[in-house]
Amino acid sequence: MAKTGSTATKPLTLVSAPGTPQRVTLSSPLPLYTQIKEILRARILDGSYQPHQQMPSESEMMAAFEVSRITVRQALNDLQNEGLIFRIHGKGTFVSKPKAFQDLGRLQGFGEAMRQMGYETFARVISIRTVAAPAQVLEKLQLPKRAKVTELQRLRFLNREPISLDVTYVPTAIGQRLAKEDLAARDVFVILENDYGLALGHAELQIGSTLADESLATQLKVEEGSPVLFIERTTHTADGAPIDYEHLYYRGDAFQYKVRVDRVPLSDRAS
Repeated sequence: MAKTGSTATKPLTLVSAPGTPQRVTLSSPLPLYTQIKEILRARILDGSYQPHQQMPSESEMMAAFEVSRITVRQALNDLQNEGLIFRIHGKGTFVSKPKAFQDLGRLQGFGEAMRQMGYETFARVISIRTVAAPAQVLEKLQLPKRAKVTELQRLRFLNREPISLDVTYVPTAIGQRLAKEDLAARDVFVILENDYGLALGHAELQIGSTLADESLATQLKVEEGSPVLFIERTTHTADGAPIDYEHLYYRGDAFQYKVRVDRVPLSDRAS
């Protein structure tokens, strides 16, 4: 159940700047309800509309956008279907805490994927250092015994809230170069491809869950012992060589993955 304290009882305004009302136009190829939905959606995703705040009433939106009630309801229904708003009977419509998702069918960095969807994202570099590679890292990156690697720890933010802790291991030859990059604003994948000319090919993922210990709970702003989505990912170059091994810890209440799965045609199945 959403909180309905002082924050929730202060309705949102419909202005992009002081004294400037939002407008929709008949000349746009988009239906009016879609224009309204995109205006409201942008305000939710950029943090202008805070989670659990009350939305303006349907009557206020009708007056602000100069449209009918059915048009406003279509826009709100679409936002509700996206999980961006929710309704409480007798109280009104409220902003949900957006739950972003990433498509597992595409190999993308987190920031790269989120920015394409209109989310604000950045990272805080906790540490980047050279370490003796643990046995699991040696195996995943196919390195010789006693090899060293660069360990990069970043706290990722989505709409100004912590969303994941990423622990990345790369060979030191790459890590020494990455240490000079703006890792708060740029994805490692983008740097590898665009700056270093290393074409990425595929990644292998294992997805599970774990419980947040005291340190992880503090970083992700969740309660100690809360379930956290855990992803182990090994990324390979286009020629098949492993180049990046990661442990990713995501807040389960604010993020999800999706993937399309096709059924094998009857003609291709084993008899």
